[in-house]
Amino acid sequence: MPSVLESLNTALHRAFSENKNVYLLGEDVLDPYGGAFKVTRGLSTSFPDRVLTTPISEAGFVGVAAGMALRGLRPVVEIMFGDFISLIADQMINHIAKFRWMYNDQVRVPLVIRTPMGGRRGYGPTHSQTLEKLYLGIPGLKVIAPAALSRSDGSGAPGDLLYHLILEGEDPVLFIENKLQYLLPVQNQLDLHDFTINDDLANSGLSFPCYTLSLRGAPPATLTIAAYGYMAELAKQAATRLAFEHEIFSELVVPTQLSPFMIDPISRSASQTGALLVVEEGTYTLGWGAEVIARVAEGSGIPSVRFKRLAAKEVPIPASGPLEADVLPGVELIVQSAIQMKH
Repeated sequence: MPSVLESLNTALHRAFSENKNVYLLGEDVLDPYGGAFKVTRGLSTSFPDRVLTTPISEAGFVGVAAGMALRGLRPVVEIMFGDFISLIADQMINHIAKFRWMYNDQVRVPLVIRTPMGGRRGYGPTHSQTLEKLYLGIPGLKVIAPAALSRSDGSGAPGDLLYHLILEGEDPVLFIENKLQYLLPVQNQLDLHDFTINDDLANSGLSFPCYTLSLRGAPPATLTIAAYGYMAELAKQAATRLAFEHEIFSELVVPTQLSPFMIDPISRSASQTGALLVVEEGTYTLGWGAEVIARVAEGSGIPSVRFKRLAAKEVPIPASGPLEADVLPGVELIVQSAIQMKH
């Protein structure tokens, strides 16, 4: 099984090999460094004319990439740490996401902006945040957060999503890669011996899967857990503990498209189980989970559905390992929250 990191790196090499219009822009992306987390390793050696190392000016090189996309190229931008997406807000919100509408659908901006996000590495307050919620709901912009999962044929894997976005996308995308996901193996139904895995959107024609996992042979679930990115991995561990230690059986729903929102699979599951626990690494107020619960509550028509959300505490993320673990939601907190919901 390839890791998420290997899946992404392979996808970039494939895309560069198959389309001469693919370019990469970013800081420290040249070999031998190959990017802060090595996702771009080997690209500058194989494609030296199309890997462009940039000054420390995120707004500047994202603007350059937008111009390249408007002229028919397919640029990929690496933002070294997700914390720095605050520096590209004007380019993204007021320009890149709007060009297709402003120019009467006569232009496209096939721009992919990738960035590692999240904490648990001891990097401190300005290199550990989970900030993608700042870009949710921006018209014209997709926000994608791959899972360490794939369909049985390999589609839907992180690299598969990235590959198709680079070569086939017509609109800008913010592609979120959680740092602790990089070394996780990409698993499908054949690899997950304890879980069954389904993709609610496999036959819908949509490229972005929404996986539903449940323990193999377990009784019907009485709890839905919704999580994405690395939090889905922690939620999977919590679901196993809940079943074997507390006889609480859950269904885990893992969307890969955060915006526009994937609500139907979550809403359908919550309507069946009667309880929804949403888990995210970003801060609590106005987060992804709050919007998910609001939409499920509006659309489910079942007033008896119980809701709870978990998120990071609303303080800057500490560099200290024990303090960081206290700020960010983990497996134990998911387990205890689920137990509280069921009693």
